[in-house]
Amino acid sequence: MATPQLTAAVVDDDELICRASKRLLNSFGIRADTFNSVEALLETLSSASSPLPGCLIIDFEMPGIDGLELQRRLVPTGVPIIFVTATDDDAVRGKALARGAIGFLHKPFDSDLLMRTVWIALGLPQASEAL
Repeated sequence: MATPQLTAAVVDDDELICRASKRLLNSFGIRADTFNSVEALLETLSSASSPLPGCLIIDFEMPGIDGLELQRRLVPTGVPIIFVTATDDDAVRGKALARGAIGFLHKPFDSDLLMRTVWIALGLPQASEAL
């Protein structure tokens, strides 16, 4: 039986965050697609040939549709969501977690913590030996 493809989508309007996250995820064997807006992600997901990612890593504060609205729209899909944001608002954090977010990490994020959270989101044993 083939091993399922481990995938994540990173949604952040900061290109440096997208590149760093993709590099980190790839180094652990997780294919990462990056998007600079929620609209770009939604457009890709609306394609019938585009499978849902194993998890989403999203910024809260984005131009246009913000992270909480994206989370609201994607709740029915069951895709695990991890917020990585500079927002330090307890109300936003509370809403995200109450709606089922797997994590709410602050920028600059700790790579080890992000990877542990991604492993949980993907439903895999934590690769603590690899961290």
